[in-house]
Parts: sequence; C-alpha cells; structure tokens
Amino acid sequence: MEMEGRDAGDNMKKETAFEKVRRWSGTVTRNICKAGRDDPRSVIHALKVGFSLTLVSMLYLLEPLFGGIGENAIWAVMTVVVVLEFTAGATLRKGFNRGLGTLIAGSLVFFLEFVADKSGRIPRAIFIGIAVFLTGFAATYMRFFPNIKKNYDYGIVIFLLTFNLIAVSSFRVHNVLEIAHDRFYTIAIGCGVCLLMTLLVFPNWSGLELHNSTVSKLEGLAESIEACVDNYFKDLEITEDEKSSDEEDLICRGYKLILDSKTVDETLALHASWEPKHSCYKSPWKQYVRVGAALRHFGYTLVALHGCLQSEIQAPRSVRDLFKTPCTRVAREISKTFKELADSIRNKRHLAPILDSDDLHEALLDLNNAIKSQPRLFLGGSKNHHNDASQMLALAAATANAHQNPDMNSSVVTLPERTRKRAADLYKDPERKVFRTTLSKLDITSLEFSEALPFAAFASLLVEMAARLDMVTEQVEELGRLSKFKEYKADQVEIVVTNGENRPVKKNRKFGTNLGSNEVE
Repeated sequence: MEMEGRDAGDNMKKETAFEKVRRWSGTVTRNICKAGRDDPRSVIHALKVGFSLTLVSMLYLLEPLFGGIGENAIWAVMTVVVVLEFTAGATLRKGFNRGLGTLIAGSLVFFLEFVADKSGRIPRAIFIGIAVFLTGFAATYMRFFPNIKKNYDYGIVIFLLTFNLIAVSSFRVHNVLEIAHDRFYTIAIGCGVCLLMTLLVFPNWSGLELHNSTVSKLEGLAESIEACVDNYFKDLEITEDEKSSDEEDLICRGYKLILDSKTVDETLALHASWEPKHSCYKSPWKQYVRVGAALRHFGYTLVALHGCLQSEIQAPRSVRDLFKTPCTRVAREISKTFKELADSIRNKRHLAPILDSDDLHEALLDLNNAIKSQPRLFLGGSKNHHNDASQMLALAAATANAHQNPDMNSSVVTLPERTRKRAADLYKDPERKVFRTTLSKLDITSLEFSEALPFAAFASLLVEMAARLDMVTEQVEELGRLSKFKEYKADQVEIVVTNGENRPVKKNRKFGTNLGSNEVE
C-alpha cells in the first residue's frame, strides 16, 4: 500500500511538472506569434540577418573561398552582426562609419610601417607606443565634439580598435600589411552584403517610420483629448466604482507616446538623413523633430488635464452638468483639428486655408459665456458657511504659528473652545504631529472656497490646450512648406468628425455640410 501511494504521488508530481512545462511553452509560443503579428517587419528583418550571416559564412566554410580570403573572413561575419540594422538609414550610417574607420586606420598603420621600417627593435617599440598614445588621445577627445559624436562616434571606435590591433600586431608579425589588406576586403564584403540586403530586400526606411509615427502621435492626442473630457463628465458613481481601464489606457497611451518620443524622433531623423532621396527633393527631417517638440509641449497640458480626473477634490455633479456641453464642444474642435493635421501629414498635402478656427473660436466663446452666466459659483461659498470658513482659516493660521512657537497656543483667544483645544492637541501628541502637519481633505473641503474651483482648473487647462494648438499648427504648416506638400483641394478632402452621439459622420470641408451618417472606412 505504501509503495502504491508513493507511486501515485510521484505520478502526480510528474503530471504537475508536465503541466507547468506545457503552460510555459504555450505562453512563450503565443508571445512569439503575437510579436510577429504586431509587426511583421521584425520577422522579415530576422530572416534577412540569418540569410546574410549564412552568405558571408561561406567565405570561411568553403575551402576554395577560404584559401582566397584566409582566416580574416570571420571579420565579414562580425561586420554583418554589428552593421545590419532594422532600418536602411541606420545600416548605411554604421556601414559608412565602419568602412571609413577601417580605411583610415589601415592607411595610418601603413604610414607608421613606412616610417618605422628602418629603425631598430627598441626604437620601433617606443615609436609604436607613442603613436598608440597620441592616436588614442586625439580620437577619444574628438568624440566629445557634438557633431562628430552624433554622426561618427561608431567610426571613431572602429578606428581605435582596428588601429591598435594592427599597430601592436605589427611589432611581432612581419606581414601585417597583408593582414590589414585582407581585413579591409572582408569588412568591405560584409558591408556590401548588409547594404544590398537592407536596400533591396524589403527595405525599412527611417524616414517613413518617422513620418508614420508623427501621424500616429497626432491621432493619439485627438483620441486622448476626447476620452479625457468624456470621462470627466461621466457620473461620479460610474467613474469611481465602474472605472474602465480601457479608457484610462487610451488617455495615457496618447500622451505617453509623445512624452517618450524625443530620443526616438531624433534618432530616426538622424538615420533618415543618411538614406537616399525618395523623390526630387530632400525631406526636412529636422522639422519632424520640431513638430514632435511642439506636440510634447502640448502633451504637458494634457497630462495636467488628465490629473484633474484623478484629483482628490472633485467638482459636484451639478456643477459639471452646467458646463458639459461647451467643454465637450471645445474638446471636439481641438480633436478635429488634430485629426486634420494628421490627415495632412499622412497624405502629404497642405492644410486647409481656414482650419475651422471659427468653430473653435465659437466653442471657446460659448464656454466663456457659460462661465460668466454662473458668477456666484466662482466667487466663493454661501453666506451660511462664511463663519465656519473664517474659523477654519483662523485655525490654519494658528496651527502654522504654533508650529514655530508652541507657547503661542495660549494666545489664541478668538477661536471657540473646541477649535482651540484641537489646535493645541495637534502638537502635544508626537504621533499625531507627523500626520497632521497639514490640513486634511475633510478640512479642505469644509473651507468651501468655491464649489466650482476644481472645475475652474479643468476649464483653464482646456482653454490652454486651445491656445497651444496654434503652435502645433504652425509647425505642421512649416513642415508642409519645406516638404513641398501638394496643394489643398477642398472637394477631395473628407475628414471624420463626431456628432453628439459619438458616431462618425462625413463632413465636406468646402461646404461645411454633413453628407450622411455612414461610417467612414
């Protein structure tokens, strides 16, 4: 019986381990397939790298080719590993730097060999040591120059590596020039294979990636603004108890994509400048970076607007309902403008002569009139709470003075007895002193500065977003001018807007009339 029990326990452990392995392998397989479906270009790039490595490995594996190239064929494999990047611009930049660094290093070693050929062994060693020191110092110091570091940092590293390896080896190896000759050819072969694969076989262009990412950021901002405003005017019970994580992810994804894009934009613009021209003119990649900077400046306001949704002090439901329509209209107009900007860059055409500025201006006027129609909401609480508010403000002042001089607690005679005891006990108990150095949320709400104060912050940020919209529009217009976008034709442009029921409708920019409620493909 004991043996049967042990066998059953061992079988259960084996089954448990097998299930864990099966679940783990299934999870890994799903993640691999998901990564390939999300970006098929990654699969194509991996295939290109594998084929390139196989091609250059033949120089080392096949005996006839090995006899012609020698053991330095391994440098061709190393070149493919480090040079073949995801985009064509990055590959061209690294390939040029690697070839230029190798060529300059080989030429300098050849010059050193010519100078030190007739000297003795000890003077030769001293000469090589001095040359290595001076070259390492000069090349490393050059890496601190911004322009050189930006474009040729990798080439300087390759120059230092190649020069030191060949120069030091020349002290004991007599055919060092032949080695340098073979190494240069193998590196050239590796760079040639990389360039052919990256330019001719399903190329990925850095410029196109930068262009598409700019469009995606504009569309993401439009979606985030609409989602943020819609979420703010939802019922408080729904917002707190049934809060949708998808909506929060939509809001955060819109501005996080922008705030984290500075390094990516600059890198893509640098790599795109190395790529061949796709048309008769050179695209202004630096202007794309300026558009991204303007979007980041706008995104800071969106982050603050999203913070109003998560604030501890919220405006009452009744206050929000008073201003829901004008605020929603302002958000819709801002979002519509961003969609038009994205459509302009995507189709490489100029903006409309009048980018619905009248509609946005009217929406801002409606919001301003709505706020002016409720002046008492923004002037403070009711008269019934005036005394309580004054007492709480006096308590805050007495608390601050007592923190500096505890003896002053006895001089507070204008407060009621209960309030004075509370202020005194606040600093007698050392444990409570840590947690009550500031007023609590309950004390802040009891001050009742204004019921609409939290909404005032939200509305001011919304107006600030409308003001910063001009800066983004100017940068996009400059991009169109420098890129020589095609002229705007009103009868060929239809953009997606949303009506009050959040359904997409087609709107003709020329006549400003709705063409129907059919969904746009």
